[in-house]
Amino acid sequence: MNILGINAYHANASAAIVCDGKLVTAVEEERFNRVKYAAGFPAAAVRHCLAEAGLTLKDIDHVAIPRNPWARIATKLFYAIQMPRFTLDRYRAMKQFKGIHADFAAAFDVDPAKIQAKFHRIEHHVAHLASTFFVSPFDKAAVLSTDGLGDFASTMWATGEGNRLNVHGSVAFPHSLGLYYTAMSQYLGFWKFGDEYKVMGLAAYGEPNYVEELRHVVTPGNGKGFSLGLEYFCHHKSGPEMTWQENGKTPVLGQLFSPYLEDRLGKTRPATEPVGKKHQDVAASMQVVLEEAYFRLLNNLDAAAHQNKVCLAGGVAFNCVANGKIFDHTPFSQVYVQPAAGDAGLAVGAAYYVHHQILGQPRTFVMDHAYWGPQFTTKTIEKALENSQIRDLGYPVKKLSDEELFHLTAQHIAAGKILGWYQGRQEWGPRALGNRSILVDPRRAEMKDILNRRIKHREIFRPFAPSILEEATGQYFERSHPSPFMNLAYTVRPEKRGVIPAPTHVDGTGRLQTVSRQNSPRYWALIKEFEKQTGVPVLLNTSFNDNEPIVTSPKEAIDCFLRTRMDVLALGNFLIEKPLDPSPDAT
Repeated sequence: MNILGINAYHANASAAIVCDGKLVTAVEEERFNRVKYAAGFPAAAVRHCLAEAGLTLKDIDHVAIPRNPWARIATKLFYAIQMPRFTLDRYRAMKQFKGIHADFAAAFDVDPAKIQAKFHRIEHHVAHLASTFFVSPFDKAAVLSTDGLGDFASTMWATGEGNRLNVHGSVAFPHSLGLYYTAMSQYLGFWKFGDEYKVMGLAAYGEPNYVEELRHVVTPGNGKGFSLGLEYFCHHKSGPEMTWQENGKTPVLGQLFSPYLEDRLGKTRPATEPVGKKHQDVAASMQVVLEEAYFRLLNNLDAAAHQNKVCLAGGVAFNCVANGKIFDHTPFSQVYVQPAAGDAGLAVGAAYYVHHQILGQPRTFVMDHAYWGPQFTTKTIEKALENSQIRDLGYPVKKLSDEELFHLTAQHIAAGKILGWYQGRQEWGPRALGNRSILVDPRRAEMKDILNRRIKHREIFRPFAPSILEEATGQYFERSHPSPFMNLAYTVRPEKRGVIPAPTHVDGTGRLQTVSRQNSPRYWALIKEFEKQTGVPVLLNTSFNDNEPIVTSPKEAIDCFLRTRMDVLALGNFLIEKPLDPSPDAT
């Protein structure tokens, strides 16, 4: 049984394929077209899925699409009368999904009549719930999805048992924690789609001096959920306006907050002006209010589910600061968040919903690692090196054994060099987790600034992540619950903050990745070698890119290495070194 999941016509377009209950591959379209958060029909991602599975279109039995135009039809009709422009946008989106069968055929140049697969339309948040519970290690769990908006809902909660999900409730448009966080991010001058994670980092620098005002923006209500103070917003009057750039591939979200928010908090920060103390305090306050609503949802869910395990999905599930506090603020003692918790993950969720909930198949798969993307052979790497400028520039290229590779790369990192680490299959989801990573020494406090100057060019308040050997987690952090997908932030033990200052955030926390020897053997071996040389089982890890999607192919890795001031590149078992950088800020 072959099931293809497709998230299309919205940001984070993606595809995934499940064969006889096993995930074969999952990938975002942006990894191929190089447009961040790419939308549209994910033709390249679908082609990759078929090739990786060794299948053709005629071999696909089911196609799962995470959008149901009939969900909440009464609510949609109610708002259709009040928001004609928004309704027109929704109608256009529905037409796109209605034509997905034709787009599917056009992408592969086949007659639509020859596509024999059965198409299924799965409600947005149901697919989110399925994307986390059905791939989790739990047989029973509480399940929560919360994001901006999908199929006219923002939040849904359920219990999962075996191969079934039982939905208990939801929060419908216009109330949304995701839209609240986005609106407040816009108010703070962060307008780009996906900028919310920047504000989460900024929050650590402020004091929550605006909490009382923001508790009027998000209040308890909506049954077991929450309500928005709608006077602070405009999306319920005109709809969340979405436009598209880069030939319709890049999402741009219109203003969500109303003038009343500025009346209460003062003028918004222009994106070109510096971030000040007030903006830090507003960010800290909005994070506190989000967490209050989030924990209310979780505590109400616990009361209904009577489980100590919870699975999370939706864009809000990327809020690692809130996730790390779940253990202290709710009864849950085990938390699972799959690596693509946002809309990209809908492709996996829709496929598994069809497999389990519709077809009734038993569960046999656990997503315990994130390496589901494209991979390239040694021959392909060799060809990419031959076709590059590396040898023309005189950079030495060494082909090493595994033991030599781990020893030399750890040595380079310990010496203060910036290393590009490109290995195996690409990560599924937005985080680089040790296969498409840039790595540096966490013991050097200056490495954060050096990385920003030489490669990443990020805001100073955004933290970098520590990757730590799973078995050493409790030695460096105040919790040891695994966090393999970098979706939880823990407090660094006070005595260790001076040992790993570079990835320790200003509030003493780290958005950590726990690295398992079983699930990530090469990355584990590198960190273990670094520990042998330095005594520290931690590396500072950031994504292998420079203002672009994470590199996918060897050629993209080489191009990024050459155009940035990276020192060393480990491309499979090939090690490439640049001459010593003579500039003043090289170290």
